[in-house]
Amino acid sequence: MRMRKKRHLEPRMEACSDILLARGKPCKNLKEAAENYRFLLDYRAVFGNDNPVELEIGCGNGGFLLEKARREPNTNFLAVELCTNVILTAMERTKAAGLGNVRFLNIPAEILECYIPPRSVGVIYLNFSTPLPEKSREKQRLTSMRFLKIYDLLLKNGGRIEQKTDSREFFEYSLARYEEAGFSLTEITHDLHNSPYAEENIVTEYEANFSAKGLPIYRAVAVKGADIIQKSK
Repeated sequence: MRMRKKRHLEPRMEACSDILLARGKPCKNLKEAAENYRFLLDYRAVFGNDNPVELEIGCGNGGFLLEKARREPNTNFLAVELCTNVILTAMERTKAAGLGNVRFLNIPAEILECYIPPRSVGVIYLNFSTPLPEKSREKQRLTSMRFLKIYDLLLKNGGRIEQKTDSREFFEYSLARYEEAGFSLTEITHDLHNSPYAEENIVTEYEANFSAKGLPIYRAVAVKGADIIQKSK
């Protein structure tokens, strides 16, 4: 079902313009946009410091990133979300919380190269990305080779992707793609909430609802350019 447009959407978006770095896309052809348009962010100008930068793709209503930003005030966070209705909630929550280390991009993930400087991100978070199980939609999955090539360009050497999902099929697909793309796998668990990694886990609202039904959460970390022995829990 199509989401109903929020009331007073545009004035509310304008009220959040100080933390919204980009909106829309520079041209209709996403491949052309990624190859030919550059609006690379100056992190010092954006955040006023040289702190490390981390990125969440598909931030939803912002629950994960807001808690992450509270816990780590000396880290800068970028949040990407395509749906304007959804990112508005995340931005309003950020402003209400008074967090100065979070900024937003209301853009398709396919054009991240237009805005994120190469080799500048330490961590990419993929929390409960839509699995898109249909074979015809494989290229749209956020862990397809198409997207892993983008992440490889954005991540620093030794940078990592942290993924959580409630879909076993999508999880196994993602693990295979990480290895195919040359990432090293670690911290693999098929039951996050009953694993050694549970203590530091930030539980999103979606995650809590799903876990309350007794269903497992899958998690893995994929590291770029690092020789790590694969571990599973």
